[in-house]
Amino acid sequence: MSAHRRPVTALGAPGAVGPYSHGVVSGGLLYCSGQIPLDPETNEIVTGTVGDRTRRCLDNLSAVCASAGAQLSDAVRLTVFVTDMSAFAQVNEVYATYFPSDPPARVTIGVAALPLGTDVEIDAIVALPGG
Repeated sequence: MSAHRRPVTALGAPGAVGPYSHGVVSGGLLYCSGQIPLDPETNEIVTGTVGDRTRRCLDNLSAVCASAGAQLSDAVRLTVFVTDMSAFAQVNEVYATYFPSDPPARVTIGVAALPLGTDVEIDAIVALPGG
């Protein structure tokens, strides 16, 4: 491990589905890998609505943030990937509950497909307290 970067593994997030870290700390920031709506207990994609799956993505990101000593509310930018832009309103509705004030910058991108066939994935860049 290099002194200028530290990989982060979150116990409360599902295991990585590929060769990547949950996040990497560098330069006072936490760069979170994209989280899909895997339930960390069952390792299965959450069923229900795209809103339910969005909530699971954000909960998984929250676990990654906590493992690095931060909160999701410390995020400076999130990227939301969806396979159906008509789900945008439902994603926004859930997303807004995680950021009731001073939300981070955000990008939403429509994509053809996502890992394990899910319809939403979210990544984040988070400012570490005292970083």
